[in-house]
Formats: sequence, C-alpha cells, structure tokens
Amino acid sequence: MTLIHLRLVLPIVSALVAGAAAGAGGAARGYPEKPVRIVTSEPGSGNDLTSRMLAHELTTSVGQNFIVDNRGILAGEIVAKSLPDGYNLVCYGSPLWLAPFLRSSVAYDPVRNLTPVILATTSPNIVVVHPAVPVKSISELVAAAKARPGEFNYASGSAGSSSHLAAELFKSLAQVELVRVAYRGTGPALNALLAAQVHVMFSIAASAIPFMQSGKLRGLAVTSARRSALAPGLPTVAESGLPGYEATSIQGFFAAGGTPPAVVNLLNNEMKRALQKPEIKARLFNSGVETVGSTPEELGVTVKAEMDKLGKLIVEKGIRND
Repeated sequence: MTLIHLRLVLPIVSALVAGAAAGAGGAARGYPEKPVRIVTSEPGSGNDLTSRMLAHELTTSVGQNFIVDNRGILAGEIVAKSLPDGYNLVCYGSPLWLAPFLRSSVAYDPVRNLTPVILATTSPNIVVVHPAVPVKSISELVAAAKARPGEFNYASGSAGSSSHLAAELFKSLAQVELVRVAYRGTGPALNALLAAQVHVMFSIAASAIPFMQSGKLRGLAVTSARRSALAPGLPTVAESGLPGYEATSIQGFFAAGGTPPAVVNLLNNEMKRALQKPEIKARLFNSGVETVGSTPEELGVTVKAEMDKLGKLIVEKGIRND
C-alpha cells in the first residue's frame, strides 16, 4: 500500500474504531432510553411482589419506566430469546435454571442464554409437622421414619417445586423413606397437612410461619445453611443431625445472554440500592423472604451450584414436570 493510500485509509479506520468505542460505551451511558420489561411468574406470587417493588424503585431512581409482565413458566424463554440490550429482564426462582432437568423440551439454556444480574432474595423452607405427629425434632423424625419405613408421608406442590426437592434431598441424605403425596400447589398441600391428612411438609416459610405462630403446625427446623431471622429459635436441618443439608429458595434477576457488562452493572447497582432500603427490606421480610443483593458473579456461582446439586438429584430420582 502506498503512502497516499495509507493517508486516505487511516482516518477512516480511526473513525470506525472511535465510533465502535463510542457505541460500546454509549450503550451503557444512554441506557435505559425506553421502558424496561421485567418478565416474571403469575400475579400475586413472590416473584411478582419482588418484581413490582423493584420496578417501582428503579422507575424512580433511573428515570425510565420499569414494567412488570406476568408470563408464568414462559418468562425464562421470553427473556432468553430477547435482544441482549437490557430491556428485557426476568425475575424467577429455581424453576428457571432447573427446567432443563425437569422438562424434556426447554427452548433455552439457562447458562448460555441468560446473564445473571442480582440475587435479590433468599428464604428457607421450614420442616413442619401436624401437632398430632409425635416428633419434635429432625432427629426424632429420622428415627421414626427409619423405625416405620414407608409409613410416613410428606405433602408437596408440583414436581420440582421447592417443597418437593427439599424433601427429596432430605430423604437422600438421611436415608429414610418418606412417601410423597403430591398436590396441585403448595396451598392445597399445606391444607392437607393442617387437616392431618399427611405427616410432614417442607413448606415455604411465608406459608408455614402463620400456622406455627397459631400452634396449628409444629416447626422442626429450617432448611437453610444458617439459622433464619424469619423463624427465630428454629435450628437448621444440618445442625440437627444432617450435616451438609441445605435447600434454600432464591429469587434472581437475569438479562438475556450477552447483555453488555456495563448495563448489567448499572442494573445491579440500582437494584442493590433498592434492596438495602429499610422499607423494602421490611416489606419483603414480612412476605417471607430476606433481601440479599449479590454481585452478578455471585448469582452465577449460586445458580451453577444449584444446577450441579439439584440437577443430579432430579436425574437420580427421575423427577419430571413435563
């Protein structure tokens, strides 16, 4: 190439490089320039509440509308197939990343097609029994189940739900046989326990706590790795004689796979700020969850660990939710 050609080409190359850099940076600086959609589960669900509370806060702090779109089980697929520009987010729990293990046909890969933004909340399940069941601790439950194999049963919601997987993990580690009695949801399952139609349930905290407080159910332990402020005084399953046991319900926000890090970090910072507000923490705590506010990387590590542990359990037990 001649010197004249170089003099003609170099300014063009420099302009293209500068334009690309400005475009990459501008995507973060200009974001969001239009409303952002948060796709989540059914109206009235825990995911819906968290989505709406953060949508309200971000609309105020960012200066652009954040809109909640209730799409149920399709939420993950919708966001996974959206453009990686940060204008479509999903707020969901473990069904989002455990779907490939539970269903034969899933139209997205939760690792490749979703970008972690923030771990918003966490909540333990609570092992509860009807007061007529003569056990008052996890060790007594294990002993009774081993003494009468196949006679104790547990209520759970749909296959792959937190109440189901927490119980199956317990059975696996404690090496006991508890017969599953499946219901269409956690509400009907809890009603069966209240009516003494079943013996035990690994209930979500929000559902179990009011009945524990009224004496209609007896709490034995929480399923988290550490004791929970949601159920003060209850030990963990792990410290009650089952080391290594942990089954926690979490809510996370994700963007489409390939969303620019600058956009992800902006969302993370704004959501973290909202989750630290006392009124937000109190409202979510009263709904049965504790706020977290992790980094995107921490959410990614948590999801990977859950997929490794619970994915293996699902495959070993042949659990399906097609």
